[in-house]
Amino acid sequence: MDITWIVVADQARARLFSASGQRGPLKEFEDLANPEGRLHDRDLNADSPGRAFDSMGEGRHAMGKHHSPTEQEAIRFAHEVGDRLASGLHDGAYRHLIISASPRFLGLLREALPEDVAKHVVLELHKDLTPLERDEIRAHLPERLPRAPLSSQG
Repeated sequence: MDITWIVVADQARARLFSASGQRGPLKEFEDLANPEGRLHDRDLNADSPGRAFDSMGEGRHAMGKHHSPTEQEAIRFAHEVGDRLASGLHDGAYRHLIISASPRFLGLLREALPEDVAKHVVLELHKDLTPLERDEIRAHLPERLPRAPLSSQG
């Protein structure tokens, strides 16, 4: 079967849809929730950064983190979504993949997708469509869902 999966995601939620034809309606089959994705840094990590001594001299300074707690949580959720998409691909549940997410989270998803999954991405939309109804989401997609991977589209 020539199934397309459509992922509509933000850092707090990922909705998975399938479409069995290029013009077919969407069928929602899974809704992944990440409640921590809606929290602020202060809610995720109330501790102050640690303190360190300078290697030269007697000064002390706060130790910074590479990613804020909110960013770390978004990265973790992007990997969870990527793992779910990998599982679906390995089970033969889809052949084509469309991803719609806010630009920031779309970047995290790109980084989190295993290489074999990334090869099946045929369209990316830089839009957060998670709050929309199924038919509204379908209206944001092309009338005919693409079948060629992004790398081979002009």
